[in-house]
Amino acid sequence: MKLNKPIQLLAISAACLLAASFLAACATLTVDFVYVTSALAAGPNSYGEVDVFEINSESGRMRQIVTSPFPSGGRNPVAEAVSPDEADLYVVNEDDNSIVQFVIGSDGKLYPQNTVNTPGIFPLATAVSGKFLYVVDLYQPLPTCSPASPCSGSVAVLPILDAAQAGALKPPQPADTLGTPVVNTAISASYWPLSLSGGAASDVFVPTAVAVAASGPYVYIAGYDSNTGIGYVFGFVSGSDGTLTSIPGFPLAVGTHPSGIASDASGAYLYVADSTQNLVYGFQINGGALTALSGSPFATGGRPSAILLDANAKYAFVANGQDSNLSVYSVASGNLSRLGTYTTGTQPVAIGIDPSLNQYVYTANFLGNNVSGFQLNSSDGSLINSQFSPSASNANPTAVAAITHGSRKK
Repeated sequence: MKLNKPIQLLAISAACLLAASFLAACATLTVDFVYVTSALAAGPNSYGEVDVFEINSESGRMRQIVTSPFPSGGRNPVAEAVSPDEADLYVVNEDDNSIVQFVIGSDGKLYPQNTVNTPGIFPLATAVSGKFLYVVDLYQPLPTCSPASPCSGSVAVLPILDAAQAGALKPPQPADTLGTPVVNTAISASYWPLSLSGGAASDVFVPTAVAVAASGPYVYIAGYDSNTGIGYVFGFVSGSDGTLTSIPGFPLAVGTHPSGIASDASGAYLYVADSTQNLVYGFQINGGALTALSGSPFATGGRPSAILLDANAKYAFVANGQDSNLSVYSVASGNLSRLGTYTTGTQPVAIGIDPSLNQYVYTANFLGNNVSGFQLNSSDGSLINSQFSPSASNANPTAVAAITHGSRKK
């Protein structure tokens, strides 16, 4: 039967509407975008990349978006953070001493906007809280320190400019642009030293991780003394202008080799993973000071590399690098009770959780060259593998961050 032209047009229109409805329904299944940095350690001039995955809200499947991966804007990206409005991604490139700001498109794509240099040498960790980005450098700036003459690390504070502040720059910049580092007036420099006092001249504090507790905000930097093998945590309170003030009683001796640090969403508790003792030390935060929890420390698997709590502080997750698995703990009055352990790719080094549903958990697996995805059962803390997990990434993934699909406020 041959349709006349008006009927043909109606049939085509109906088919197009059906297809559009189907595509719209598919689009709504993307609940989050996950960003995974990869070091791509293939030579001194090899630039890193950022894999971008869209997460299916029903299966948790991680699928790379079109045009992913994106260049990281530097060599050896090791850390990343998301702006408070989830509209920008900050990528820390260790070998270039740089932080690259990417504007995040509505489809999850990355658009490089600005690059700033960190005050110190070899940035290795970062965290965002409110209108500030905190970055930890392995060494204090030249000429004080260098790889040939190492000294203790440092922390710097970079303002995250709002639309008015960024628009007043010349040339004007978009909101979330990083401003000039906050000045430490005590030393007339744009960083705060993380130096150990009262010890030998050879004592060098090697920072490894940073966390910000929302209750202060209090800024905590974990690391160890390369001479004595004693672990420490430095504690600061951040002022409204971003200046840091050391909290009395810090640095605090904690374990031997802190490798990861995290606070719960309320800022009531702080946890420090120790990669040589296979332990997590837990503390209650009291005005910035730390009081050991009654059950602390808590046993982990082999060489824990990262720790993270879910948004409700009901569960804690520890990545065990040596065992290539992820342990899940229930949290009660801050104390941890292990519920189960789940296989990841080889050597997980970072953990993320989806900000939309608080349901999907990811690990970046450094030697596995992939990303493991799990679905969290909020009732009992058990995990099941997301569909088609693990997902391939570029060589040596190092960090993971996520935003809610459709959360952009720009």
